[in-house]
Amino acid sequence: MTMSAGWYLRRLSRMGPQEVAGRVGDAVRRRRWRSALPAGPGVTGARFTAVLPAGTIAAVPPDAVKRLVADADRLMDGHAEFFGVVRDDLTDPDWWFDPKTGRRAPAGYAFDVPYRSEDAVGDIKQIWEPSRHQYLTQLAAAYAVTEDERYAERVAEHLRSWWEANPPLRGVHWISGIELGIRLLSWVWIRRLLDGWSGAAGLFEDNPVAVNQIWHHQRWLAAFPSRGSSANNHVIAESAGQFAAACAFDWFPASERWRADALRSLDRHLRGNTYLSGINRELATEYHGLVLELGLAAVAEADAADVPVPVSVRLVLLRMTDALAAIVDNRLRPPRQGDADDGHGLVVDGAGTDRWGSLLATGDAVFGRLPWWPRVTGTDVRTPLLAALVTPTEPSARRPAERPAHFADAGMTILRGPEEIWCRCDGGPHGFLSIAAHAHADALSVEVRHDGVDVLADPGTYCYHGQPEWRQYFRSTLGHNTLQLDGGDQSVSGGPFLWTRHAETRVLSVDTSVEDTAAWSAEHDGYEGSVHRRRVELTGARRELRVIDEVRGPRRAVRLAFHLGPAITADLEGNRARLTWTKDGEDRSAVLELPGQLSWQAHRAETDPVLGWYSAGFGRREPATTLVGSGFTDGTGGFTTVLGFRGQGGT
Repeated sequence: MTMSAGWYLRRLSRMGPQEVAGRVGDAVRRRRWRSALPAGPGVTGARFTAVLPAGTIAAVPPDAVKRLVADADRLMDGHAEFFGVVRDDLTDPDWWFDPKTGRRAPAGYAFDVPYRSEDAVGDIKQIWEPSRHQYLTQLAAAYAVTEDERYAERVAEHLRSWWEANPPLRGVHWISGIELGIRLLSWVWIRRLLDGWSGAAGLFEDNPVAVNQIWHHQRWLAAFPSRGSSANNHVIAESAGQFAAACAFDWFPASERWRADALRSLDRHLRGNTYLSGINRELATEYHGLVLELGLAAVAEADAADVPVPVSVRLVLLRMTDALAAIVDNRLRPPRQGDADDGHGLVVDGAGTDRWGSLLATGDAVFGRLPWWPRVTGTDVRTPLLAALVTPTEPSARRPAERPAHFADAGMTILRGPEEIWCRCDGGPHGFLSIAAHAHADALSVEVRHDGVDVLADPGTYCYHGQPEWRQYFRSTLGHNTLQLDGGDQSVSGGPFLWTRHAETRVLSVDTSVEDTAAWSAEHDGYEGSVHRRRVELTGARRELRVIDEVRGPRRAVRLAFHLGPAITADLEGNRARLTWTKDGEDRSAVLELPGQLSWQAHRAETDPVLGWYSAGFGRREPATTLVGSGFTDGTGGFTTVLGFRGQGGT
């Protein structure tokens, strides 16, 4: 995908004067750097002292070690999967090759590479992901827990290969700050985890090539921070990576300044990216996880280096952790809200490790769990590693005495019922900052689960670049469990990461205090001349969820969509759908009574137009059933939908 002149004008319109001036300065700097690449400062006597305390590795649970080593052995055989694409070439990777399209990114000055064009470069996410070097942190962790030098030697081979293939400012891996920031954090942990290996110093501090790469990465991040309307999770990754490297690799004249500047940026942007309730302002749950991982890793580096951290940094991370504990379902799955690209801050665990359980376990180790937190039964590698570096502190903030259900600033409400019925209601802002890059047009959407199974599902994200029709669908109003008018979206898109008009949503009432019935209502003005109002009621005694939609305004064409999870089978007859699925060997069922004023059809795995899909993770999609009712608003009443759950065994 290449960006048109119209896109650049729309993008410019979302910037303020300060951001425009900063970007002009960036452009000038890029031109100057093209012909004036400086040599890094000579470093002698560098040492790495940010090691793990004695006994840390012994505290890693055996089952977590087993999962990690199994993944490491697959990597040693060259096998990995990135965003649904299986790779068998990781014994000797081509760092610029995209196996999805078969294309190879062009060489040359980094800022000349047209990375948004799949025709010229390939799928940029497929190229960038291995070069975050998080699979190398897995191999380094496998060395740390086994002392098997094969893992360390493979890490060294790949780092030397990458450094040779990617000299400073040459090629596709020197374009995006988030990639440089996460890569630096990976290098810090690789060096830490390889500390017992005899070749560790020769790979890093005694290696002029490595020292030069580390210096240039930090120089780049200091020069080109994400600005203004782009200061979302990217700037957190840039600041965290810069800070971690300036703490652990403090070998340069500029290290102290880089460390101080990065910490100020991290403090400022953690606060700016997070509501006081602890919910991430992008309203994209996976980015909540990414930012929390990055923040915890940065605090670990600070404590390891005895660098004081502002109280506000720990306070934001505490609030984010408590918020995560509050919003997960009984299986520790958080909402599937907004964009998701499977991004992680630090990867040292094997497949099968529960990401969200791991974050809550780390939060327990660092901040202490509250009585209402859900229990975490799984184990992980990362928690004992981070906990060994972080200095425990007594939280200075008042924490919730009971599990919160409504996050007013984020517009998120969680309704809970018997048999682990979980419902998320969306009455929040349309994303973060003026472009709302990772938002979806999902105002007033609901997401419903039964014992962790998606019943009314948020379909997910699937892709960012290269497939515009799929990108458009997964972020569209029709692609969510809400109501669409006249075939358009509630908010207006100006590009794959740009919204030029944002629907305004207002929560009208929330009542989760009544013993048997929880209720929520909200409205939005995304359709000019009309107001869509929705009320949701969850009645425990009847195991019933009722959704009432009203449209105030002139007569308009309406489509009401309900997306079923991939495990759900639907039998639609008229306006009644019988839903069935299996969980833990038990047959489960529900009945969905749909508004009779609309004409209902079931859609599954359709491509022209796209409809009836579910994306469990970035780059992956599978067929799922979507029920769509079509008709017209008439101003005489609302559309009522009733979802009634049966007991186990279908009774």
